[in-house]
Amino acid sequence: MKFDSYNDESRREELIRMIEHSVQQLSLGELEALYYDMVAKDYIK
Repeated sequence: MKFDSYNDESRREELIRMIEHSVQQLSLGELEALYYDMVAKDYIK
């Protein structure tokens, strides 16, 4: 069980790093569009 939990957490951290890197490359307009899309989908409250 601990091994699976470690793999899940490791994968989660990897995905966060990939998303952070991608978001840093977006223009202001793209960031705003992403923000509003996430708000509409209740990912951001």
